[in-house]
Amino acid sequence: MNGKWVKASASAALALALFGIQAPDNAKAAEGDFKLTVLHTNDTHASLKDAPKRATLVKQIRAEKENALLLDAGDVFSGTLYFNAFSGKADLEMMNYMQYDAMTFGNHEFDLGASEEGHQALADFIKGAEFPLVSANIDFSNDEKFDGLQNKEYTSEYEDGKIYNGIVKEVEGEKVGIFGLTTEETPTISSTGDVEFSEYVEAAEEAVAAFEEQGVNKIIALTHIGYDDSLAWDNDLELAKVVEGIDIIVGGHTHTALAEPTVVEDGEEPTVIVQTGGNNSSLGQLNVTFDENGSVTSHEGELLSYDEVEADEEAAELLAPYTAKVEEMSKESIGVSTEVALNGEREFVRTGETNLGNLITDGMVTTAKKINPDVTMAVTNGGGIRASIDEGDITLGEVQTVMPFGNALAIMELTGAEIREALETSVSAYPTASGGFLHVSGLKFNFDPQAEAGDRVRDILEETEDGFAPIDEEATYYVASNTFTAKGGDGYDVFKAAYEDGRVSEPGNVDYEMFIDYLTGFESINPELEGRILTTNPFTDIDADNEFTPFIQNVYDIGLVKGTTPTTYSPNKILSRTQAVSMIVRALGLETEGKTSSFKDLGNMAEETKAEVAAAEEAGIVIGSNGNFMPNEQVKRAQLALMLKRVYELQNETEYDGDAADLPFTDISGSDEETIDAIAFLYEQDIAHGLADKFRPSEGTSRAQAAKIYSNFLNVIK
Repeated sequence: MNGKWVKASASAALALALFGIQAPDNAKAAEGDFKLTVLHTNDTHASLKDAPKRATLVKQIRAEKENALLLDAGDVFSGTLYFNAFSGKADLEMMNYMQYDAMTFGNHEFDLGASEEGHQALADFIKGAEFPLVSANIDFSNDEKFDGLQNKEYTSEYEDGKIYNGIVKEVEGEKVGIFGLTTEETPTISSTGDVEFSEYVEAAEEAVAAFEEQGVNKIIALTHIGYDDSLAWDNDLELAKVVEGIDIIVGGHTHTALAEPTVVEDGEEPTVIVQTGGNNSSLGQLNVTFDENGSVTSHEGELLSYDEVEADEEAAELLAPYTAKVEEMSKESIGVSTEVALNGEREFVRTGETNLGNLITDGMVTTAKKINPDVTMAVTNGGGIRASIDEGDITLGEVQTVMPFGNALAIMELTGAEIREALETSVSAYPTASGGFLHVSGLKFNFDPQAEAGDRVRDILEETEDGFAPIDEEATYYVASNTFTAKGGDGYDVFKAAYEDGRVSEPGNVDYEMFIDYLTGFESINPELEGRILTTNPFTDIDADNEFTPFIQNVYDIGLVKGTTPTTYSPNKILSRTQAVSMIVRALGLETEGKTSSFKDLGNMAEETKAEVAAAEEAGIVIGSNGNFMPNEQVKRAQLALMLKRVYELQNETEYDGDAADLPFTDISGSDEETIDAIAFLYEQDIAHGLADKFRPSEGTSRAQAAKIYSNFLNVIK
């Protein structure tokens, strides 16, 4: 291996500081014992921002631990713009700098197989690696791009930039065998082409036998099969149980952050399993002691955070040109524009349906169907939606800001009853904002927030070719989600149970990539609320299929409007000036206590409402005429436009200058300049569009229309 670092001698001081254990300065703790440190990563997914910090930790630990190996369990490919731009070259530069000792293949290493270049990027990665790659259950022989790269041996005479079933690495006179395994599920979740995968248990047994034949009794399985993934395929826990002779499993695929190693003791000797949480969230460190027979007699392990770590300067310099390109790319449009803001604001995505949540789940269904045509639904947690996207061209940077975690796709096999249980969990905290609130696609449901938590969900309808129909609680459905939620994150015990039953597969497609792939099927988008998630309300005069219903539901749920009676909303009734102002004050959360208005005509108005008018007056939102507010007059569409424009200006501390020349309306020429600017504001911000070439400035605004206008307005002012 090409050396770039000078490794200093081992020191007991670091061992004492990090692990609190007694140990002599040399590697042998007792006659016949052998100490080994395994540093490990998995599922880094081109998350290179903290790679220089990882390099610092690796350098520090190697300086203290002469017997240290650095291994990667696959899925270096795919996940961020570093991969989109450089197809693994940036990752390889970092791995070569850190002097990895070996790596196995993850399913995402095969993501480009269906591209015009096929697996050329993977072949180039292998050739450029200053370390060997190991796999005992992959056959590359049918793909000419890998000609001369694979040697199906277990050997101590290995070369960097080649693939072996396994390698024998000599560490201070001791032989350590390292072999690789990749999930057999890969052909169904990636684009493997002519690359073939064999059964993992048989491959592991052959590997152990081959090593033992060569006198190797310390064996590491470098795996990308998942810690506790579906037994329909493969996983590390099962591997440890059924294959004797494996001492350590350095795993990947399920992004399972094992804060402490798992020890499986079903066989004659224990097997220690480690894995990090993926996405370069930490560096794993495992210290083990072997006796003279190659059995693990003690171990300590932890996941090392980068939080307090300084970046390695040389690594940072090597990464800098790649980062500059990535930052430039983040400003580029994905080729799609949105005519409206996409709402990802915390208080909205954690309490109800948003147009952004709908788009994200629609994208998940679209991708999942390509993998499993039986997928009909998707759910994703609102806590995974971290920002909004402004009107206009959508950039890569915006998308990654919305979904910064790189959450991966999971497909769950659930009964209708389990879907109901999950939806109950989703709305259990309502109206309190909850990161577990689910956004949905392929279904819609309503719930009663006044009912006890756990008994709130009422109607659940699945989308069919003929429209929506009630779900069958005994039927089986395939539902896309993200792995965090599918494994029981945010308290979804029903999903966790399905995962433990082996009813969840993990294709691993990254959330923001699915979103982009879905959107690129459109030139522009203009998504509205669709009524996928509704609360039951007391209003008997609202038709569930009316275009305004989702908006009425939205403003009612967040407390902007009340009914005209306990059971009616009166959607066609014209909004009064008082009602319009009250909605604005509630939307902004303006302080009303102790406020007094100068208007002379508030009369017998409720004190609460007088205070709201006073707060709006003080903020400059309403002006009135001749000292009068005219509270009971209908609010004209032009007047409402003025009020909303003034709110926008109040929040942004600047005047809004609309482009009157671009307005299509033929009935506003008699309006003053400020009113025309206000109409332009509504039109340009996609809050209201009038009817064809008419804005109808002097007409009143119905309560139904107002609900839509205010919902759209809230997306603009956030």
